[in-house]
Amino acid sequence: MSEFAEAAWLWAAKAAGAVAGSAISLAYILPNGRREAGIRFAVGIVSGLVFGGTAGLKIASELGIDKMLNPGELMLMGSAAASLCAWWALGLGSRLFERMGRDTKLFKHTEERK
Repeated sequence: MSEFAEAAWLWAAKAAGAVAGSAISLAYILPNGRREAGIRFAVGIVSGLVFGGTAGLKIASELGIDKMLNPGELMLMGSAAASLCAWWALGLGSRLFERMGRDTKLFKHTEERK
């Protein structure tokens, strides 16, 4: 397989993992509206694409399975994990800043309508 084809498969695995992780994160906690769903989905996709490779390597090395997986599997696993965890990390950060007295509401418009 050529280098271009191998890189294309890795990007496809990374994108598939990012989409899967974003979809799962939306299913766990339903969004308040379409805007929130779109933002959450986009954050998950971007996080999966950016951090997927590194997350896959870290997870595999911590579990001791890094020698058993091929690069595509590492990308898929890492992208899904990064995408799934992105919204949880943002929510945790938002709550911490709120406790410190800063206004970090991401979805003010949905709260005002209620």
